Amino acid sequence: MPHLPPRDALPTHDVTNQPEALSGLSLWQGDPGLQTHADAARADIAHLAHFADTIGTSDMAEAGRLANRNSPELMLFDSGGRRLDEVRFHPSYHQLMQAGIGAGYSAIAWEAGKGGHATHAAMVYLMSQVEPGVCCPMTMTYAAIPALSVDEALFTEWGPKLMSRVYDGAPKPLAHKPGATLGMAMTEKQGGSDVRSNATRATRSRDGYRLRGHKWFCSAPMSDGFLTLAQAPGGLTCFLVPRWLEGERNAIHIQRLKDKLGNRANALAEIEYHDALAYPLGEEGAGVKTIIEMVHHTRLDTALAPAGLMRAALVHATHWARHRTAFQRSLIDQPLMQSVLADLALDWEGALALGMHVAAAFDRKSETDRAFARLGVALAKYLNNKLCPGFVYEAMEALGGMGYVEDTPLPLLYREAPLNSIWEGSGNVICLDILRTLQRAPEAGEALSAELASVGGQYRGYDAALKAHMRRFPKLPEEEQARWFVESLATLLTASVLIRTAPAALSEGYVRTRLAGERGRTTGAIDGVEVARVLERIDGGKAFE
Repeated sequence: MPHLPPRDALPTHDVTNQPEALSGLSLWQGDPGLQTHADAARADIAHLAHFADTIGTSDMAEAGRLANRNSPELMLFDSGGRRLDEVRFHPSYHQLMQAGIGAGYSAIAWEAGKGGHATHAAMVYLMSQVEPGVCCPMTMTYAAIPALSVDEALFTEWGPKLMSRVYDGAPKPLAHKPGATLGMAMTEKQGGSDVRSNATRATRSRDGYRLRGHKWFCSAPMSDGFLTLAQAPGGLTCFLVPRWLEGERNAIHIQRLKDKLGNRANALAEIEYHDALAYPLGEEGAGVKTIIEMVHHTRLDTALAPAGLMRAALVHATHWARHRTAFQRSLIDQPLMQSVLADLALDWEGALALGMHVAAAFDRKSETDRAFARLGVALAKYLNNKLCPGFVYEAMEALGGMGYVEDTPLPLLYREAPLNSIWEGSGNVICLDILRTLQRAPEAGEALSAELASVGGQYRGYDAALKAHMRRFPKLPEEEQARWFVESLATLLTASVLIRTAPAALSEGYVRTRLAGERGRTTGAIDGVEVARVLERIDGGKAFE
């Protein structure tokens, strides 16, 4: 049955100058930036185009809206008072999970196929535009796989289920499921990022270990298992805690669900282990060393997700500007709006280019490449996430009052914007990690220096900015200057990637407004940018359908 249009001739007025809502998103064909940077990273273009078409439909957009409007519900007990400790989700959440897992979101990087981590990273970028909340359990599942590889027996049991392309959200033991997801529960009240202060205790038992303690943040509590840290006799150790056991529920008690700012489709819980069965990953005392592989890979996703949020916000702002008039002209034709949108487009494509470039390094195997990936992903996570909240706000303002109400996706995107900066190492933690990496792994700094030098001689402004950075920081800075140092390095690296991959108008605009010349502190306070050419990068110069 064809969809009947709503009435626009109302008793008191006619509805005019109100752009139609975007009924679907051209996530691949309408995104020249993704096409460029996915190709440069050698991602699987055909797979990404198909995935973009699958999740860019109006039905998927509606599923995302429903998943956010219908928050997860905590079910602690059944009607007779027996413990359930379950979280129930709206059917749309499961629909989105199947779409992501079925397309290989968690698996594709480990299947030895084309593109590997770069293809995965682009899928994070795409899914973040449709419904970012479901990314959390799929990201942790992807990132847990290398951490599990330290134990052959556990990897043999869990690995195939985690890399399955079948989603099964039912509460039942691993052996009875065609596919599984894995979460993380590390943070405690007293420690935060200082996980070495964790107080959860692990006691050896005949069938593994038993954990007793409290976790302040447990991401995706309906996962089939968690990686967690606890104090064993030999020191802080990483454990795999199965959510469900054969014939019974593991002793994991959910205390409450966190009432979060955003990420509402996903559940975040406070839990207690009441002598829960757990299996060690790695040696006792090597917990941080083991879990860091998972953290390293989740950071890749937290570097790409903000680029996806920025893209979604920019698409809606541009669509509004194309179809809304003020003072007898379309907003998109007004020079001031063009400056704002072009300035946003430079940050969006810079974030995407940097994230995809770093993702490609995850697929290379040399020690130098691994060192650069560890450093580069931290730089990308820091800069992309620091830009994201202000970016989404400016896109919201482009819509005016409409951008502030829940009829548009902008409030959802705005609530989501701070998340990825806080998760997997907040800004200060990332800066300190970068300083430690440069100090302990000189090859990482050498690889970064080679990256920055590779585009020398092409833009006078870039060359001057690189020299200025070296004069300002001839050696690693003191801790209080770490944010300045990291921001400068990340911006230079972004510029170098754009110079190598993006059209000249965009790379020139980025260098001019981010590294050289004068500009104001607010979005759109720029000069000397080929605005029309930059705006073409948003959708190839075509209106969104």
